[in-house]
Amino acid sequence: RRSPVRVLPPAKKEAGSAPAEASPGARRERPPPPAVERSAAGPGLWYEKAAPGDRRLGKVVTIAKSKKFRDNHGKVLLEGHRLIKDALEAGAVPQTLFFSTVGHLKELPEAEIKRASLVKVKFEDIKIWSDLVTPQGLLGIFSKPDHAKMSYPATQLTNSLPLLLICDNIRDPGNLGTILRSAAGAGCEKVLITKGCVDPWEPKVLRAGMGAHFRLPIIANLDWESVPSNLPAGTQVCVADNKDPGALAKTTSVPRGAGRADSAPGNTKAPVKSRPEAAPEHEDEEKAADIPELDTQCYYEDWARTPVAVVIGGETHGLSADALHLAASTGGKRLVIPVVPGVDSLNAAIAAAIVLFEGKRQLLRRHKQEDDRQKVPVVG
Repeated sequence: RRSPVRVLPPAKKEAGSAPAEASPGARRERPPPPAVERSAAGPGLWYEKAAPGDRRLGKVVTIAKSKKFRDNHGKVLLEGHRLIKDALEAGAVPQTLFFSTVGHLKELPEAEIKRASLVKVKFEDIKIWSDLVTPQGLLGIFSKPDHAKMSYPATQLTNSLPLLLICDNIRDPGNLGTILRSAAGAGCEKVLITKGCVDPWEPKVLRAGMGAHFRLPIIANLDWESVPSNLPAGTQVCVADNKDPGALAKTTSVPRGAGRADSAPGNTKAPVKSRPEAAPEHEDEEKAADIPELDTQCYYEDWARTPVAVVIGGETHGLSADALHLAASTGGKRLVIPVVPGVDSLNAAIAAAIVLFEGKRQLLRRHKQEDDRQKVPVVG
């Protein structure tokens, strides 16, 4: 603090020469090297090369695969060019991108990835932490998307129908991802995922969804009490079921979900294999005792009104009593997919695709009939 400290000759020596001392300072202040120039006018992208022993990749991948971390910190893990590109175009916020070669960045929108930290790592490191059989060399940590702030593709919005999907007890990641993909393909307006379903932002669900997460709103972790507030006014809720219409009057058991076919048309025997695990189902039977009987029909008969929602139940636990209560309160129907007698089960994802695309067909046909009716000239 004494005045002689303010001016020291060695300070000029450090500025003029002293290459040994400049080296550590240069490592701290040196900007990262350019990654790729998209255009001659642009400043380009800059990345940081991971040093040997850098554990950031393994750390973020490990914690991003934890649902608790995703919920607490609001981060998700995306892998592969297509998934990351779809997320960026939909407005998802990238935080860190790990890549093995600079060429991977050329397939991504430059303006969006500039907001993220770009880290170049060895392909062997990505291969260690990747869940893919053939890793693409590109991993990204994103802020957990908020459906209210996303910019979904214009083609998806213009082809959207007043058709909604409600997932009930879907616990297999591959099934949920495939269901979301079918919902996007059918033009669903939104998807509601109730508590008890697998987390839609789990890596396996994201891979199976093939970008569906960034094509339509997905509202997850809903209590059944909050489901009606997420439906348009006047929505009729139908449940996809496999119960034989002729056998409904002969049994009081709670019907299975769309993923089961133990009571398919022609097979009036009660499912035996499911009895040992029926402790929760007995509770559902008591809750469903006062549920008004739903009209039952085959899925290809007329049922799609505007707007309409379809509940798909899981293969193991089937439809919950809450789903049946909601359908009954809206005047909904029980939709049956007939299968050959003796077939053990029908996959929930396949059942969802069948019912959703039939709903799409009926809504489009109804819309066309209304248009034709309006075009008929009035004779005065």
